[in-house]
Amino acid sequence: MQLSEHFHLDEFTKSQIAARLGFDNTPSPEIIENLKRTAHGMELVRTRLDGLPIIISSGYRCLSVNRTLGSKDTSYHTLGLACDFTCHRFGSVDDVFVDLVGSSIEYDKLIIEYNSWIHIQFPKDGEEPRRQSYVIDKSGISIYKP
Repeated sequence: MQLSEHFHLDEFTKSQIAARLGFDNTPSPEIIENLKRTAHGMELVRTRLDGLPIIISSGYRCLSVNRTLGSKDTSYHTLGLACDFTCHRFGSVDDVFVDLVGSSIEYDKLIIEYNSWIHIQFPKDGEEPRRQSYVIDKSGISIYKP
């Protein structure tokens, strides 16, 4: 299923953990609607990054996958409203992060994780984007201040 011009459902649901452990990572119709919203947000990210391809490493996670990863049940990944990604052709993960923090994209949270990927989450339907930005590294989590 094509969610937006450049993003397909498979990109947001592919999971090595689900495949290896036999978890069904198929999203419900409600989650698919959230994934469409996330794909739309990622189209804005792609446009901001000069239209360059984005690689999604983690999108929707069923609770079993999410728990296996040690993530909280409240993770926006379980709602279809978050994804982890890179865009190496634009620049380093830090370059992408700094550019997005300075953009007008209405993300809820933007997190650079271990200087290896970016987590972006979009607000729930009817909620205002908080535009919070953080850095997670081996020493913990901190608020990003440009």
